[in-house]
Amino acid sequence: MNWLDIIGWSGSALLVWSLLQTRVLRLRALNLVGSLVLIGYNAALGVWPGVGLNVVIAIINVWYLRRMLATRHDERTYEVVEVGTGDGFLNHTLRVHAADIARFNPEFRWGGADPDRSAFLVVRADEVVGVVLVNGAGGDVARVELDYVTQRFRDFTPGEFVYRRSSLFTNRGYRRVLTPPGMVAPYYDRLGFRREGDSYVLDLPPVSPGAGAGVRPSD
Repeated sequence: MNWLDIIGWSGSALLVWSLLQTRVLRLRALNLVGSLVLIGYNAALGVWPGVGLNVVIAIINVWYLRRMLATRHDERTYEVVEVGTGDGFLNHTLRVHAADIARFNPEFRWGGADPDRSAFLVVRADEVVGVVLVNGAGGDVARVELDYVTQRFRDFTPGEFVYRRSSLFTNRGYRRVLTPPGMVAPYYDRLGFRREGDSYVLDLPPVSPGAGAGVRPSD
């Protein structure tokens, strides 16, 4: 096997490996690299149909990557939907992703409906991409019990859309948001949180007059 064969097999292996990825961003990136390798391989051999095929694949990947990266922080793409903590779809989502949730939020224990809890689903079109659960039993501190991102969107940070809307917290009388300790791969330092021990804290802005501070909707 010569060096050209090694390049060809490597590109093919990379394409296959990309299709095994559950994260959409990683899938597209690996698929793009694999197709670029195969463009060079097929061009070196003069296999022009193979070159054409991989050029098309590369263009498709570039288009999707550009679109995903351009909208990853776009509030028009991701929407926050508040649901009751006893909501059937919320509980279904937590059950379906229970094993994955435990992997990234090892301390999380779901106790079901609770008037002190607030639940937010982050959705992209009709797909749930994230879940944020907050407990307000600590007075003016909103304690994040769960900040979960589904596998397909693990390379993104959809929870940011919940924290960006400070009114979701200030209208309930909260002054700070506190994350749980021990979370795997936290991203809060990029959202204005500050480190406090093993947790992160977000200081919320003052409530504007007439904002309805302290009012908490029932489930």
